[in-house]
Amino acid sequence: MMRGGNGNMQNMMKQMQKMQKKMAEAQEKLGEEKIEGTAGGGMVTVVVTGHKEVVDVRINPEAVDPDDVEMLQDLVLAATNDALKKADDLTNNTMGQFTKGMNLPF
Repeated sequence: MMRGGNGNMQNMMKQMQKMQKKMAEAQEKLGEEKIEGTAGGGMVTVVVTGHKEVVDVRINPEAVDPDDVEMLQDLVLAATNDALKKADDLTNNTMGQFTKGMNLPF
């Protein structure tokens, strides 16, 4: 039988609780981050939070061509996808620090 096993378990539980708190704080901070995605050389800009909520869409008036609405739609779509990818990258970089070195199945 191992001696001190209970103390090690309590210590590990405290460490896990600290890590959970830090993860929750990091997750909250992500929600406050603003990430911009652009398309068409900046003709369309979409801003999302770290929680992938679209909070702003800016369209340069020069991008508005009544005869080519499809191009504008494509630019909005591309800018949105760009912003969401950047948000994913930020989330992975931020939250990845908590799982570094752990062999967790996903």
